[in-house]
Amino acid sequence: MSRTCTVCGHPDRPEIDKALVNGTALRDIAGRFSISKSALERHKADHIPHSLLKAQEVQDVARGDRLASELIELKDDVHRMKSKAEKAGDLKTALVAVDKALKALELQARLAQIIDDRPQVNVLIDARVQQAIVDALEPFDAAKYAVSRALKELEYERAQAS
Repeated sequence: MSRTCTVCGHPDRPEIDKALVNGTALRDIAGRFSISKSALERHKADHIPHSLLKAQEVQDVARGDRLASELIELKDDVHRMKSKAEKAGDLKTALVAVDKALKALELQARLAQIIDDRPQVNVLIDARVQQAIVDALEPFDAAKYAVSRALKELEYERAQAS
């Protein structure tokens, strides 16, 4: 049965973690909090990186939430200005506001990963290459069958699209 980390259960753990993260000498921390140097070494190696990672994740989420909130405020401002411009009969300004609203919406979609601009490569394989692949898989019946079936399905889809 593994033992519980004495540092994790220590009442002054936040202060100990802070001292460890700040690079305070283990000997000094051990003396100040009456913990063994080896317990501090284990805690630093096994628990501090996990804690820091969780703290970083929380900060990233908070930063993302702030960014999303600011984007929503900007979109609201753009919509408000667009309405004012329309009421004033300033169609040029209203169109500029529409353009800005679309850009804000696009940015929001990118942040939500709804729009993906990464390049995609579609490779068409001619019949000779298909046959070479199937031949290379001759010793592997299951793989040969699966690849043959997948290639036939692709051929069928390509024929249907034409």
